[in-house]
This record gives sequence, C-alpha cells and structure tokens, in this order.
Amino acid sequence: MLQFPGLSRFCNISHFITTRRGGVSEGNYASFNLNSWNGDNPHKVEQNRIRLAEAIEVQPAHLFTPFQVHGNEVRIISAALLKESPEEQSGFLSGVDALITAIPDICIAVGTADCVPVLFYDPDKHVIGVAHAGWRGTVAGIAGKVVRTMIKEYGSVATTIYAAIGPSIGKSCFEVGEEVAASFRAIGLDKPTIIEVNPLTGKHHIDLWEANRCQLLDAGVPAENIEVAGICTYTHHETFYSARRLGIKCGRFLTGIKLNG
Repeated sequence: MLQFPGLSRFCNISHFITTRRGGVSEGNYASFNLNSWNGDNPHKVEQNRIRLAEAIEVQPAHLFTPFQVHGNEVRIISAALLKESPEEQSGFLSGVDALITAIPDICIAVGTADCVPVLFYDPDKHVIGVAHAGWRGTVAGIAGKVVRTMIKEYGSVATTIYAAIGPSIGKSCFEVGEEVAASFRAIGLDKPTIIEVNPLTGKHHIDLWEANRCQLLDAGVPAENIEVAGICTYTHHETFYSARRLGIKCGRFLTGIKLNG
C-alpha cells in the first residue's frame, strides 16, 4: 500500500492507497480487488477486505465504501449509523460518491480504476473525508462539495483542510469526446492546463488532477495543503486497476483514511 508524504506527517490519522498486489482474486481482478459490485467472486472480495481491515487495524464491518454512481452525493458516517443493521447501512451508502466522518477507528474509502480518489483531513476539527471524482463527479463539483460540507456540518475552516489527489488516469491518456470537453467548459474548467487538444489526432485530453485541484482551490483550500500523487493508472496498470485498459469488469483499488482512536 502507498501513502501521501504530506498526510503521513499527521500521527492521529492513518491513510492508504492499495495496489493490485496482495490478494486472492484472479483474472482481471487479480489480485487485491476490493469491490464486490464489478463481477468478482464475492467470497474472494470478502477475503481481500478482511486482509485490508487487518492491515489498517479496523474491524471489517468498520470499513465503509459507498456504492458509487459518478454523482456528487456526500454522506456523513455518524455514530447512529454504526448501530444500524448491515442492510440499512448498505442502503445508506447506495448512490453515494463521498463520505465524511469524525468517528475514530472506522475507515472510509472509495474504489477506483481510473477515476480520481480524493482524501480530506481537517486536523483542527478532527474530521476526515473521501471522494470519488470521475469526470462526471468532477463536473458536478464533488471535491468542493466535500469541503463545503465539512465547513457546514463540523465548523471546519477551508484554510485548515488538507487534501490529497490519488492515482488515476493522467491527462495524456484521458482522451475524451467533444461532449465531455464541453461539459468542463460549461462550468469554467476551460483552462489550457485542464483541456488540451492533441495536434496530431485533434482529440481532447482532460487533466482530472488539475481540474480537482482547481476546485479545491476555489473552495478555499490553500495550494500548499493539496497533494497530487501524479500517478497514471492507465500507464501503471500492472500496479493499479485501469478500466480503460482492462474493461469495466476489472478490479478496484481503494483509497481510504481513518482517525486513530
């Protein structure tokens, strides 16, 4: 598992980025797939999640991953939710692309395979967050929405929030159609650093890392508080899952964070 250097200096949180290595799944899911909604053997996914829970020192039932739909719904993991049944918890996490909590010793994480995972931490209010920002979620402003939710629900101040943008498809590999490029232009993400036309192919390429970084800046997070892994999942598909390389029926790696009790 990998970590962000900046977040690693905070001793009261733990965070991680898993890779494809260390699990029991096979084929396109080999070997450390942590997502049970993409066609893998559920028993193998459960074994992988147990291994991860042991490694990060949480109960398997306290590893929360939402059923993502490429939207911008943000949900808060509360103490009341921990008392609900697994079925009720599953329903609460359905159709959600970002989680926030202030409860110690539970882990919140998102699964990706080219989309952008983003971690959040407010050391003053002891609040953590995680978001799944595919291109649709980016257009929907999910990163900024997480910051605003932390401010509204926990009294966070944007300038004290730290954010980390994880491994995902890089600009040179993320070729899109005109309609996708138009969606970014429509919300003001039309900077040359975000949208670029390949002079050889005439195709548009989008930098999701920079797009999310800009949205974090717009939400008030200081530039020096934002880390970007800069690792392209499409290029490094042997280490990370890439849906563009392997197809939709492939594994998902997790990027997660927890408050240490």
